[in-house]
Amino acid sequence: MERRIDEAVVHWVEHGGGVPIVALHGAGVDHREIEAAIEAVVPGTGYRRIYPDLPGMGLSTADGLTCNDDVVTLLGDFIDGLGAGPVTLVGHSYGAYLARGVAAQRPDVVLGLALLCPVGERSRNVPDHTVVRRDADAYDELDRAQWAGFDEYFVVHTRATARRYRDHVVPGSTLVDEEALGRIFAGWAVDVGSSVFPGPTVIVAGRRDSVAGYADACELLERYPHAALAVIEDAGHALVHERPELLAPLLGNWLDRLDRK
Repeated sequence: MERRIDEAVVHWVEHGGGVPIVALHGAGVDHREIEAAIEAVVPGTGYRRIYPDLPGMGLSTADGLTCNDDVVTLLGDFIDGLGAGPVTLVGHSYGAYLARGVAAQRPDVVLGLALLCPVGERSRNVPDHTVVRRDADAYDELDRAQWAGFDEYFVVHTRATARRYRDHVVPGSTLVDEEALGRIFAGWAVDVGSSVFPGPTVIVAGRRDSVAGYADACELLERYPHAALAVIEDAGHALVHERPELLAPLLGNWLDRLDRK
């Protein structure tokens, strides 16, 4: 599906019906990465799962957008256009930063937040990239040209994580509008406000995350007084693919808390 919002076109896919969940992917990919991760761990019934391509990625354009706050405004307008009322927001990496901005600037449209490996204005105390598991047959799933990207992103190297990378990360990486992202990222800082967000929140970080680390995620508790926090050992920035068996109950508990509101 597509919708024009001012000068930009937003493309998205969705599945199911019920409580709306809008899931935002990270930088340099498209909706297929977060779609694969969330579809694997969220119940298939009772939830309307909505996966937009962020501007300049996938099939979404970035015309008229000059900074990340413009993207946040666009996402608020996109949510309004869904006609579903307030939504729950899931964000991975860059998508989590944008989700925080939407919750701060448009609290009327956000019921709850799930922040997975969240990046922020800057990352501090980031550990070195260290592979914690490397199965000998993991690379059997990949073309030789894909090895370097897989090595850089994942710290758990198995045939299952290699398939996730090949099928759901690589395709979107070929559709990036580098000029548009350069323009938007030049205005990187997102207005995340100064007040606390009162809705149910879950924050999940990887102990081995060499992109966002985990220390900054822990400090977010002060801004989200109804947040559960989990730091997952033996997981990196690709935590959503590396440890789905741990992500599932964390998101399940978050959805239960939303249902009780």
